[in-house]
Amino acid sequence: MSAIRHIAVIDIGKTNAKVALVDLTTSSEVTLRRMKNAPSQQAPYPHHDVESLWTFILNSLAALNREQRIDAISITTHGATGALVDATGELVLPVLDYEFDGPDSLAADYDAVRPPFAETGTPRLPMGLNLGAQLFWQQKRFPAQFGKAAAILMYPQYWALRLTGVASNEVTSLGCHTDLWNPWEADFSTLVDRLGWRELMAPVRPARERLGPILPAVARRTGLDPQTPVFRGLHDSNASLLPHLLSDAPPFCVVSTGTWVVSMAVGGRQVALDPARDTLVNVNALGAPVPSARFMGGREFSVLTKDVPEDWTDADVTDALSRKTLLLPSTQQGSGPFPAHAAEWLHAEGMTNGQRFVAISFYLALMTAVCLDLIGADGPAIVEGPFARNRLFTRMLAAATSRSVIASEAATGTSIGAALLASDRGSAQGKGERTEPPADPDWADYARRWKSAI
Repeated sequence: MSAIRHIAVIDIGKTNAKVALVDLTTSSEVTLRRMKNAPSQQAPYPHHDVESLWTFILNSLAALNREQRIDAISITTHGATGALVDATGELVLPVLDYEFDGPDSLAADYDAVRPPFAETGTPRLPMGLNLGAQLFWQQKRFPAQFGKAAAILMYPQYWALRLTGVASNEVTSLGCHTDLWNPWEADFSTLVDRLGWRELMAPVRPARERLGPILPAVARRTGLDPQTPVFRGLHDSNASLLPHLLSDAPPFCVVSTGTWVVSMAVGGRQVALDPARDTLVNVNALGAPVPSARFMGGREFSVLTKDVPEDWTDADVTDALSRKTLLLPSTQQGSGPFPAHAAEWLHAEGMTNGQRFVAISFYLALMTAVCLDLIGADGPAIVEGPFARNRLFTRMLAAATSRSVIASEAATGTSIGAALLASDRGSAQGKGERTEPPADPDWADYARRWKSAI
């Protein structure tokens, strides 16, 4: 097969699913296809509509390959998701939606067996946000179906199985607040052995390893070369981090934005992580632990701006800064650095839509700044994903942290990193617009007042 240049990246986010064609020679996205990713509410519990996603993936691969020959496929998905498959690769239970609160019904029983934060770097999270809690609930509620499982796969590797027929796992998804992985020992946690799951865990291999060529049926359906290789894939926030691990000198931090805003510190200050504030230890694509923090910023943005035009003027900014119009956390409770705080507006009387949008953008930046402080972040903050295009967000983040903020140029921050799994060059994408802390003291004063109000 000729040298790998064009990578089709399957990117399954919580809100949207995408297939991007990435050109490795320029580290850029050539084209992008997208669909809404809404979970099915059908029995036996809310779950991901994997058949609709599979149809979208195959159609997208076929269409992209007609425009430009696809040399390889890589995969990235959201975390907190796994699949139980039988010996033929078929699901024995639907892929559970982590926002389903069913696992909370067995919270006391699960808490009695889960490992401590010191072992896994995993905070205790509600609903199905701990994958171990999902599996525990499924095993107790559906013992007959669970008993038919031949393998437990992380979500990227479920799609890799459908493409290649090969079952496997890798550490970025295993290490994403699952309770299943010990990042310091690079092995499964005591929970896996305690519940007898080790024999079900598919082999763990590096994310950058070639898994195999596509199945003949996939080649026929898409028109791709039957020898098209598939790379094992990784967790989406770690896909955003990988280009910088390969090219940037620490200290730096990456802020991956989507449904979740995930902040990851590389080479930062040594701090004690607080699991009660949604800090955690991720595992990067090279296998190293990474202090991380998160909040549901993309979901908050969608809720807060549902009926608000994304239009603003410099006068709106000046007014918000002078009036100190503040939005305090949290619109989405139960996670993030202020999980028990109820959202509240201060000095918001009579504000216009433009002023409201400014205040919302500032709020998201200030929440991100708190997350960065909790994980000891230092050096420039590189913002990946949709928030990189929000100049209000990047400028307030620079003001609140007193450090540079770099807005990534990639439309989908995860796709470049996932494509780099297929690269031997070790080079990363170009940088983006750099924002320095504003000289105007009103910006830093706004950030201080927001922190004081909390």
